[in-house]
Amino acid sequence: MNKKMLAVLLDPDQCRGRILSSTIAALKSNVPDFIFVGGSHTNSSIDSFIEVLKDEVNSEVIIFPGNISQISTKANALLYLSLVSGRNAEFLIGQHVNSAISIKNSGIEVIPTGYILIDGAKHSSVEYISNTRPIPRDKKEIALSTAIAAELLGMSLIYLEAGSGANLPVPVDMIECVGHGTTLPIIVGGGIKTAEQLTNAFDAGADMVVVGNIFETEPQKIAEFVHATKNYGVDFVEVASESKIILYDDEDEFQKFQRYQRFKRNL
Repeated sequence: MNKKMLAVLLDPDQCRGRILSSTIAALKSNVPDFIFVGGSHTNSSIDSFIEVLKDEVNSEVIIFPGNISQISTKANALLYLSLVSGRNAEFLIGQHVNSAISIKNSGIEVIPTGYILIDGAKHSSVEYISNTRPIPRDKKEIALSTAIAAELLGMSLIYLEAGSGANLPVPVDMIECVGHGTTLPIIVGGGIKTAEQLTNAFDAGADMVVVGNIFETEPQKIAEFVHATKNYGVDFVEVASESKIILYDDEDEFQKFQRYQRFKRNL
């Protein structure tokens, strides 16, 4: 679907003091579709962090947990990440078993997500913390097989991750391969530093792009990314506001729309 989404990822440990103030000011003027909160090694309380965000910014807050300690009922939903590209049982199912009862009792909306780590030409925190190896950049067939396995296991989303601060984003041909091979919505994150890279990911089939690291030093760039997302593909879709009917150019567009609808139902 031509409607694409942007999530701004904020790490409570990195986004503090003046950086937090500048970031909130930028988010209030340029509201993204979602704000993701979390990190591979977050020590700060995310409860108070999320409360500040929800008080100041009119956007859904989704937890992007690095471990089971990063859970909060203050958020709108939780990405229940399973690192399906790795072979470390702790991040495939172990953390989930330890947190399952408390998460279910909390009542927070849970979104099962197949998390796939891709080589971003830099050793990432998630690679180190999880003790897993990323899928090589030139092995799109492995990424596709992993995504299909996640789909067959009942995941609701696919998250292709190059890692925070990656030198290179997920390759566009890999995004395209996974997008054509699975019906699940695709989130892409890591290594995206420019609006052009964001657009390239959308062109390849990403339904949502997550950007975070660059905003820690340049929060003013949030406006550029929000603008690029909201204006992506506006010439290709015609919306009849009264009937809510959307017209598409071809079957691929309709399939992407269906995938987007499933994504929206999850969130």
